[in-house]
Amino acid sequence: MEIKPKNILVCVAWPYVNGPPHLGHIAGMSIPADIFARYNRLIGNNVAMVSGSDMHGTPVTLLANDLGVTPEEISQKYHNIWSDCLNEMNFQYDLYTHTHTENHKTIVQEIFKNLLEKNFLEIREQLMPYSVTENIFLSDRLVEGECPEGDNDKARGDQCDVCGRTLDPSDLGNIRSKRDGSVPEFRNTSHFFLKLSEMEEKLKDWLNSKTEWRQNVKNQSLSFINEGLKDRAITRDLSWGVDIPVDGWEDKKIYVWFEAVIGYISATVELFKDSNNPEQWKDFWENESSESYYFQGKDNIPFHSIILPAILLGIEGKNLPTEVVANEYLNFSGKEFSKSKNWAVWLPDFLEKYSADSLRYYLTSIMPETSDSDFTWEGYLNSNNNELVANLGNFIHRILTMTHKNFDGKIPNFDPNSKISQEIIGKCNETIDEVGNSISKRRFRESLNKLMALSKYGNQFLDKNEPWKKMKENKEEAGEILGQSIIIIHALSSILEPFLPNSAQKLQKILFGKHINHWNLLLPESGKSFEKPNPLFTKLDEEIVIMENRNSLNE
Repeated sequence: MEIKPKNILVCVAWPYVNGPPHLGHIAGMSIPADIFARYNRLIGNNVAMVSGSDMHGTPVTLLANDLGVTPEEISQKYHNIWSDCLNEMNFQYDLYTHTHTENHKTIVQEIFKNLLEKNFLEIREQLMPYSVTENIFLSDRLVEGECPEGDNDKARGDQCDVCGRTLDPSDLGNIRSKRDGSVPEFRNTSHFFLKLSEMEEKLKDWLNSKTEWRQNVKNQSLSFINEGLKDRAITRDLSWGVDIPVDGWEDKKIYVWFEAVIGYISATVELFKDSNNPEQWKDFWENESSESYYFQGKDNIPFHSIILPAILLGIEGKNLPTEVVANEYLNFSGKEFSKSKNWAVWLPDFLEKYSADSLRYYLTSIMPETSDSDFTWEGYLNSNNNELVANLGNFIHRILTMTHKNFDGKIPNFDPNSKISQEIIGKCNETIDEVGNSISKRRFRESLNKLMALSKYGNQFLDKNEPWKKMKENKEEAGEILGQSIIIIHALSSILEPFLPNSAQKLQKILFGKHINHWNLLLPESGKSFEKPNPLFTKLDEEIVIMENRNSLNE
């Protein structure tokens, strides 16, 4: 029976573009999303992978004021930097857009009006922190103070990263501005509130139905529900953002946390807007058999497991998330990545010196799926030299080089039906199935380990049979061993693609003369020519550890 392709919507967190990306950003969202999207394309599913830059909000405005430019100029500058870096990392977005488009503005305003008409929005007065030194209302993320739980004195105005609870600025003790340390005044202002409390039971039932979610995501989400959902303001006293589509509200904007999560809808609409089928976005949002996966860091869990579903429940007719796939944090040498403290490995700087695939490999191997993990330069060097080069690259290169040299650039004669060949074919097919199964369950470290286990298996087969020794004694027997080894390389050329797309495509060009997009074992054909191989990976000098660690300390 033919299996019908699924519609898979892959939603990647929208980065806030008031600075360049660092490695912590991409480890938690872009890399797992790209592995998942690429795999689903390879097995024939219809995939839409969308995201974009979150352009609005107070931090962008203040940075623009500091630099004497407009908010649009500063956000567009960093949007371009992010776009370039994501392209260099070979992330296969179907659309990477931003929130300052007419399309996004229109859809956000339509959803706002829809919720207003259905009485899910209500105007209320609210006390908000006002900076007397800068003469502005401070956004939630520009204030910090003591969490009411008492376990964090640097909780933000919207959330405590230690206990995970959502907050309002008025909940904080000893509140202060993160801009200049001044103590803000609380002043009355009017805003539209989203009535989250009215959706509490529906959200609880929906979350309880999610039996396969990561436990930390489900537990954190249900803890918000169990505390009792509070209605939240979805507008702010801002000059930069999406206009509120109500007369008399011209001096305020729609708040970024509300409009940014709507970006997943607006980006999908934009993706198909100029296509032959502009209504195709509905296949991903309104077809009940479609699936949607949201790749985030753990600080974004409530926005995607509570607030976005509440908006979708309010407007009706749109699919709720199939899963919110949230990672823990990637740290840098034992400390949190920090823009403000300049403690980071900045992606543009990294890509000037090192390869995207070597980074994709290392960050996948230490992906913080269930607990925080740590990027170190020592770890990066070790993963590149001892795993990519010495294990995977060495196996592929010595087989193909030996074969090309001794058999006139052709695959030698071997019997694919022999007992050993069949064992190898079985091992390769088993690995392809296992890697795919792990990716489909969003277990990316596990899937990479299974891939590397196949390479290790190939090295063990090679070391046991020693074709280089047999080449002089019995070239035909040596050719049999090399042909069997190339079966493993063919399998690797397929399963490498979601993880290391550039390397996979280089290998496929050597083997097949082109990029072939497949997720199955294509058996090598005796007598078929292949290109002279070049090494897929480059060994790094151990001096980079000293150099990069020194650079980090100097910064």
